[in-house]
Amino acid sequence: MRKSLIKYCWYLCCCIVLASCASKKNVYLFTSFHEPASEGLRMLYSYDAYHWTDLNHIFIKPEVGDAKIMRDPSIAQGPDGVFHLVWTTGWKKDQGIGYASSKDLIHWSAQEHINVMGYEPTAVNAWAPELFYDDEAKRFIIVFASTVPFRFPKGQEDEDNNHRLYYTTTTDFKTFTPTKLFLDPGFSVIDAEILKRGTHDYVLVMKDNTRPNRNILVAFASNPLGPYHDYTKRFTEMYSEGPTAIKAGNQWLIYYDSYRLKRYGAMATNDFKTFTDVSGQVNVPEGHKHGTIFKVSKKELNYLKKEISQH
Repeated sequence: MRKSLIKYCWYLCCCIVLASCASKKNVYLFTSFHEPASEGLRMLYSYDAYHWTDLNHIFIKPEVGDAKIMRDPSIAQGPDGVFHLVWTTGWKKDQGIGYASSKDLIHWSAQEHINVMGYEPTAVNAWAPELFYDDEAKRFIIVFASTVPFRFPKGQEDEDNNHRLYYTTTTDFKTFTPTKLFLDPGFSVIDAEILKRGTHDYVLVMKDNTRPNRNILVAFASNPLGPYHDYTKRFTEMYSEGPTAIKAGNQWLIYYDSYRLKRYGAMATNDFKTFTDVSGQVNVPEGHKHGTIFKVSKKELNYLKKEISQH
């Protein structure tokens, strides 16, 4: 009887531990927008980072910028649990980006228009801002692409499409460091995302925006602000953009918008040197456009589903 009771208690404890671990296991959210980009923020979710389901809900409608659009939404969570969102507010003649924050992804702060390129009077745009939380320096880094005509050598691109990457940093999204050049790789570049692999070990995923390339590559650095080096070969088909990467198990998955093929592609890699096309293994809903992937708990996802169902 005593042995049976001990065995039962041990079994019960194991069940509780397993249930607790399962409830804390992360799931994946993928920010999204649909053309014509005036609707606002959408999100997909996945339990394995391969198969995605649309939450079919507009989380925040764009209200700032002359065009009142939201493209390229990027979300990063701070150490205090607050989610921060930045996005593209206009194609051309817009030197700022959109910003809002939320504690639960349902209720959002008042939107702001941050004039990141206002110091450059001829700057054409501020495209695809990406958020990265630098846990070593305890700050957020915002990287985006902009064109300052006649500033850099160019290839076949027009002067108003000869992009370089710029950045600003902030600790509170109230004050920002002066915008500076982040990367001039010697060619037009947009859609950059910083990844951290380990201490002093960073990868930059980006789009070569030159003609005729328009595809994805990566480079490496020991600091999130660079300098970046050892650029890889372009490893996606032409007409690829909007890359975002997430670690799933022991592999990294790099998603990208293959806009001529009208689908999302994906590459798997262990070392960012060799890449395996796994586009046939992923399932991304039609209409999903340039976003970024981040992790939340199952509890947070279930809260989102519950709140959405009540609206």
